[in-house]
Amino acid sequence: MKKLLLSLLAVLAVAGAALGGGYYVYSKLRADAGGTVQSVTTASLAGLHEQARLTPFIARFVAVVTSRQQRMGLSAERTMIMPGTVRYEIDLTKITAQDVTWDEATKTLSVRMPPLILAGPEVDLSGIRQYGEKGLLTMFTDAEKLLDDTNRKEGQEELMQQARSAVPMRLARDAARSAIERTFALPLRAIGVQADVRASFADERAEEQQGGIAAAE
Repeated sequence: MKKLLLSLLAVLAVAGAALGGGYYVYSKLRADAGGTVQSVTTASLAGLHEQARLTPFIARFVAVVTSRQQRMGLSAERTMIMPGTVRYEIDLTKITAQDVTWDEATKTLSVRMPPLILAGPEVDLSGIRQYGEKGLLTMFTDAEKLLDDTNRKEGQEELMQQARSAVPMRLARDAARSAIERTFALPLRAIGVQADVRASFADERAEEQQGGIAAAE
């Protein structure tokens, strides 16, 4: 049996990591005035591909896991507090030219992003705390080691489960959208184009389309 007590300690946004590619394109355009929307977006996309991976968001979580074991009428219980961080990443090489579309009439640049990749958890080994009573079962068997091993596995699984929950996923998506939008918007401003840059995930577009169909019905 095990009890799970979830505690979210802190959520750290690391937005703007994609600005490096945008600044590179911006500097290039300043040196060589001119350029079209197509050439700028192509250069911005190339900069993203060169960067390869974006980490727009990092979150820290804490899993508290309790495991119990019973043998020969004896029982043992161990509790582990495990802090760890999870990185929310985007594979920028998955963004293709077909994912970047320009609407001249509305001056809107739409960018479709690949799904978020959750990397980790990176467990804070120095922050792990373990508690449990020293009973006969732990003294004469390997119950303590087995319980600790179980807690480590369950703790890492719990950290990832927390990372996939609604709030951190929403914050990570928002940070990713902001970073990608700035990457394309800055070079466009450099050539005098005030574009409305909108980055979205593929599943968000699908939800919008479903909502539109439902509303029409």
